[in-house]
Amino acid sequence: MKRYFKNITDTIQRSIESMEMTVFDQLLNECEQVLKNGHKIIVSGLGKNVPVCDKFVGTMNSLGLEACFMNTNTAVHGDLGIVRSGDLVIILTKSGETVESVYLAKLLKQRRSDLWLLSFNRDSTLTHEIPKHLILDLDYEGDAWNIVPNNSTTLNLIVLQGLALNLAERMGVTLAQFKANHPGGAIGEKLREV
Repeated sequence: MKRYFKNITDTIQRSIESMEMTVFDQLLNECEQVLKNGHKIIVSGLGKNVPVCDKFVGTMNSLGLEACFMNTNTAVHGDLGIVRSGDLVIILTKSGETVESVYLAKLLKQRRSDLWLLSFNRDSTLTHEIPKHLILDLDYEGDAWNIVPNNSTTLNLIVLQGLALNLAERMGVTLAQFKANHPGGAIGEKLREV
């Protein structure tokens, strides 16, 4: 069992090291500007990326930073109304070939959205469709068939949480602001002492 965890952590480390930090910084800069201009960050995904998007949005909201989730499937059934001029949309897809994500990207481009891709395929339909993309290399998902979304979703979570926490620092979010947004649970109890 230890070997399994070692393989996972090594794979994740290699993937993080493959990330172009100048591109991450560009995404961070654009997100900061979007928030400072009074707009929001929208994350969109399918399947196992849905809870990853939810976690990012939950973190952003608890920090008082505006973000929301738009399911890639339901976007074309009315949820596109979430997207306003000036918002930034990040589409998550491992392959960059998911039909629904490709269709959504085309619709968002027609709306002239500030569009980003978070993926693991450097030469995909979406890397050609979306010029602004953050791509990580991934050589192993962690299962016997190398197909179950495991390491890819973990990496998406790490990247998005890194984005949220760096945005909080740049936007000057204070502990008092976080405390006001998080009065419940063990965290709320702990913050009452502060």
